[in-house]
Amino acid sequence: MRMVSAVLLSLSMAAASGASAAAYDDLINAANMGDVPAVSAFIDRGLDVNSVDLRGETLLIIAARNGYGDMVKALLARRARIEAVNAVGETALAVAAFSGHADIVEQLLAAGANPVNPHGWSALHYAAMQGHSAALRALIARGAPVDALAPNGATALMLAARASTETVKVLLGARADVRIRGREGETALDWAIKAGNTDAAALIRAAQAQ
Repeated sequence: MRMVSAVLLSLSMAAASGASAAAYDDLINAANMGDVPAVSAFIDRGLDVNSVDLRGETLLIIAARNGYGDMVKALLARRARIEAVNAVGETALAVAAFSGHADIVEQLLAAGANPVNPHGWSALHYAAMQGHSAALRALIARGAPVDALAPNGATALMLAARASTETVKVLLGARADVRIRGREGETALDWAIKAGNTDAAALIRAAQAQ
């Protein structure tokens, strides 16, 4: 009798484990599809709001990367960890900036996201690199230091100089230092010239002359 009970208990635990794994898979799938009601329901029924996918990305990072503003709101309301990072040290704020989702950048900043990422590439660097001016403005307005160095030794102005004249304007307007040199001794002007961004180069030259 005891053996039968043990077998039944084992089968019950295996079934529960299988059901839990299936629910987790459904949660991650719902997050990737932007299904806010489903994600909210899974969490409200007990699944972890900070669950991660196979790449180590939390639900909040998934939502921020894909531009799912309503999902970001729902997750923050359920106390998702705003400073959680993925396998390469990116926060939800950083991936939102990289993807150009300025509304989500502002949403996360308003919720208390740190505009400086101590783990590596910051949201400011990503916004500058990708030429996302609106996200860049939001970050600067919240105190992101314009002259912070990226892991490769570049400033946001250097990254912007090869990507977008508009983001160069934003950074110069925020008094980014045009004299800073990178690891190889290059300035933002050098980056602009190398990228063939003549308009950005002209703006940086004008700033140097002031």
